[in-house]
Amino acid sequence: MQVVLISTYELGRQPFGLASPAAWLRQAGAGVTCLDLAVDRLDEEAIRAAEVVAFYLPMHTATRIAARVVGRVKALNPHAHLCFYGLYASMNEPFLRRLGADSVLGGEFEGGLVSLVKRISSAPGATKGIPQVEPLVSLTKQTFLVPDRSGLAALSKYARVELGDGQSRTVGYTEASRGCKYLCRHCPVVPVYQGQFRIVQRDVVLEDIRQQVAAGAEHITFGDPDFFNGVGHSLVLVRALHEEHPQLTYDVTMKIEHLLKHAVHLKTLKETGCLFVTTAVESIDNRVLALLDKGHTREDFIEVVRLCREAGLTLNPTFVAFTPWISIEGYQDLLSLLVDLGLIDHVAPIQLAIRLLIPAGSRLLELNEVRQMVRPFDEAALVYPWRHADPRVDQLQADIQALVQAATARGEGRREIFSRVWLLAEQASEGSVRPLPPKAQAPARATIPYLTEPWYC
Repeated sequence: MQVVLISTYELGRQPFGLASPAAWLRQAGAGVTCLDLAVDRLDEEAIRAAEVVAFYLPMHTATRIAARVVGRVKALNPHAHLCFYGLYASMNEPFLRRLGADSVLGGEFEGGLVSLVKRISSAPGATKGIPQVEPLVSLTKQTFLVPDRSGLAALSKYARVELGDGQSRTVGYTEASRGCKYLCRHCPVVPVYQGQFRIVQRDVVLEDIRQQVAAGAEHITFGDPDFFNGVGHSLVLVRALHEEHPQLTYDVTMKIEHLLKHAVHLKTLKETGCLFVTTAVESIDNRVLALLDKGHTREDFIEVVRLCREAGLTLNPTFVAFTPWISIEGYQDLLSLLVDLGLIDHVAPIQLAIRLLIPAGSRLLELNEVRQMVRPFDEAALVYPWRHADPRVDQLQADIQALVQAATARGEGRREIFSRVWLLAEQASEGSVRPLPPKAQAPARATIPYLTEPWYC
């Protein structure tokens, strides 16, 4: 049985979502080819020889790219069983079925892929048309295998960590858990995991890191939706990691709520090699944060900035800067707070342009005001579109996104881009244009480490 696993985009990471199922499927006797289209071309010969072609859909962008690639795959091999798996697969099942999906697997997908391949193997000559018996979403607790990264592109082809002064580090990627025990309304994890999370066994995580270090990794990104969902699991893991690889650095993603609740452990993160913590602040407007059910406030964010500075940890805030509830003045307030908190260099410029996405199954649709606001689901964009009541806000978002994309392509620095975003926001308001505060024009006090592929969606 020949299986091709395809990833289209995963934030400049070597895909765990290919390496993990590859190990399971090879153990089950399948021949597996892994294709990461973010760094490699589509292998037409492998597609033609495959009995199963499975697309990994961990995020919105990856799903939209896969939708453009699937036609070519079907033309190359119209008889292959077509599967889509990952977080965005089950959320978009009707759309994927119309694209030609024979199977759709969400949640904990490795066991489902093995079951699927075994069923097809037992029915020689029949790949298409075999009805799916595997659950659309599985939250079964799995005993993971060490990911099999053979056949994947070298780590040097992926994002790096920039440290300043021309220094950078090769980055590996792994996951210590999946899902999340929180129910933020806008989060794509929630419709699938419904407040549950699943642990990847610690020995598996450590062995996966060990093999990536052997392949040249000098830094590890933990891709867990929240690294402290299982705080005991995570702390034991990073202590063991640091003991074995004392020069290795890492980064994690964590809620403001957890950074506050477990502030005593920030020192442990720093001491074990954590370079920075990404946190989804989303908004500094308490009304918007309540609508999103984020579990923190503007004041909590400010306190976390202080706590992380005290611990010597770099904080990497991310935002959904444009929502239906923000005003021009609210956006200006966001920029002003970033200046006041000294966070200009901490925020990837694209974060200043992010627009709220409302995907299929979003908990935002529980809100009557959202249901009344959105237009019918747009399958091309895979979202429920919305327009702001103030057209100036939509125009500002479009202008800032175009500015950031062009400036980033030219290699402009974060402070330079921020100053131009500030000017656009000032020009969009009806008041006088305020100059950029002197604090924002001063050179950065320290070099902020960051991944060369910004966090997006």
